Amino acid sequence: MKGMYYRRKIVLALLQASKGAKLDKLSLQKLLFLLTRQQDKKSYDFVPYKFGCFSFQANADLHTLSKYNLVKESDNTWECIDDLNYFDALKKEDKAAVLYIKENFSNFNSKELIKYTYQQYPFYATKSTIAKDVLNDEELAKVIAQKRISSDTVLFTIGYEGVSLETYINKLILNDVKVLCDVRKNSFSMKYGFSKSQLQKACEGVGIQFLHIPEVGIKSEKRQVLNCQADYDALFVDYKKTVLHSETEKQYEILKLLKSKDRIALTCFEKNIHQCHRKHLANAIKHLEGFNYIVKHI
Repeated sequence: MKGMYYRRKIVLALLQASKGAKLDKLSLQKLLFLLTRQQDKKSYDFVPYKFGCFSFQANADLHTLSKYNLVKESDNTWECIDDLNYFDALKKEDKAAVLYIKENFSNFNSKELIKYTYQQYPFYATKSTIAKDVLNDEELAKVIAQKRISSDTVLFTIGYEGVSLETYINKLILNDVKVLCDVRKNSFSMKYGFSKSQLQKACEGVGIQFLHIPEVGIKSEKRQVLNCQADYDALFVDYKKTVLHSETEKQYEILKLLKSKDRIALTCFEKNIHQCHRKHLANAIKHLEGFNYIVKHI
């Protein structure tokens, strides 16, 4: 327990607070979501997903815990099988949050939890495939009102440095992005959720198309010595002379995609747009013949 991520102790404590230390998977996600509403600094972030609020990180943590034989997974449930009392390992405010969940929601089944979270937090029902079966017309209207629908055509750029996968996906949703273009040369990350397969699955799960366009990326060997802004500036001078000069066809393909999908985003790692090649790629596309749209860095 000593070396465990604190957030995982909260998941285990929540399971142990449930009858038989077991919860169906949907209920666990909903209860964990409601628990985090009690926290100032939330242990997990959530996205609107197929059955409502969902945390990719929590799901990954549970699979990690199962590898250490701390939880057991069945087709529909998670069960804590560790004898340690994880409630005792929590901070005072998180103990209170677990008790709040136990006192207020222990008698709710999964359908009741789904309905409650949809009613109270309609944004998280915006991607649900079952909302119309759960809510009445008035409640469904509140969900529909939360959906972001935009008419203008925008080329976005976005970095994932310093944010969770859920926060990142929510930013795409809130900006009504239709296609995410991964412009990294190598679509791999040590950060959870941002390697190609993980990011693609997360995007497609919320209805966003994913494309990897490695041709417009920068080779990793050229990124080895980046200690100050001057190093980045020199890198991008080379990038414009080489990649952007030789890959105009790919730039036109991105422009064609923008015209057909209206709202697409170029993504890479860096939070600071001045330290990422996506700024220069977007600028090159902006100056192509036929570009009459908005470029926005988010």
